[in-house]
Amino acid sequence: MRVAAIDCGTNSIRALIADIEGGNFREVIRTMEIVRLGQGVDQTGEFHPDAITRTLAAVDTIALEIAKRGVQKIRFCATSATRDSTNRQLFIDGVRERLGVEPEVINGEEEAALSFTGAIQDLSSADGPFLVVDIGGGSTEFVFGTTHVQFAKSVNIGCVRMTERHFTNDPTHAHEIDLARVDIQEAIAKAGAIVPITKAKTLIAVAGTATTVAAAALGLAEYDRYAIHLSHISADKTHEVAAMFLTSTREQRLALGYMHPGRVDVIPAGALVLSEIMKATGASEFVASESDILDGIARSIAGQ
Repeated sequence: MRVAAIDCGTNSIRALIADIEGGNFREVIRTMEIVRLGQGVDQTGEFHPDAITRTLAAVDTIALEIAKRGVQKIRFCATSATRDSTNRQLFIDGVRERLGVEPEVINGEEEAALSFTGAIQDLSSADGPFLVVDIGGGSTEFVFGTTHVQFAKSVNIGCVRMTERHFTNDPTHAHEIDLARVDIQEAIAKAGAIVPITKAKTLIAVAGTATTVAAAALGLAEYDRYAIHLSHISADKTHEVAAMFLTSTREQRLALGYMHPGRVDVIPAGALVLSEIMKATGASEFVASESDILDGIARSIAGQ
């Protein structure tokens, strides 16, 4: 069966077209575009018209790929920003018109479960129990389990939300970092009250913040998802990379070969979230996974 999985988050919209037959999973195409759908949602509680326009333009592009590649089933999942937006129906209606499917505004727990399914697909259960951390634009999911989800919690400390809430200077000022750190630590403690974040054998980090930190830690000249996937990044290196992003200017970050231009503004906050998670969990390293919620959505379409 050829399926199309679409994940529309606060910062990016991503699509995966894959062939799934039984236990076989073959990726056909994977795309990502930074659309910043969640622009200003933390302050206003609604989508900015420009953000909706940008995102629906990206949906048009995805619709062309879906038509061209003979997709049989589609699942479109929208996450944090759409959950929080009071005018989300404008966006939902636009997606339905373009794709002919009803977009699902999934809750944080389902988002966590889908991320978990995708993240562990290339790992052995012997490496469990796992703590999967999905740092998105609006929220971060913490998911614990070995073969299935045992505990999950979503908290509102995504990289876009933290940037808009705390970071106004370039480079970021120390007092802004201190305020963001308190915010992040409070949210991690909230997650830790439900999820046993210190008990995992393997910490897996997914999504753009984690993979960009991994690219920096590995010293890549350009972004290479195959070099990043399943790489082991030490806690010390994570803290070092976070400090580098937090103290660099926008221009310096933009000059990095592995840096996506749409991530330049929010990577300092995202890296700070990951750094604080490493401290709170006590993990000596994280495994960076390029398999994430998209893969989980694709598998869910095929009933896996």
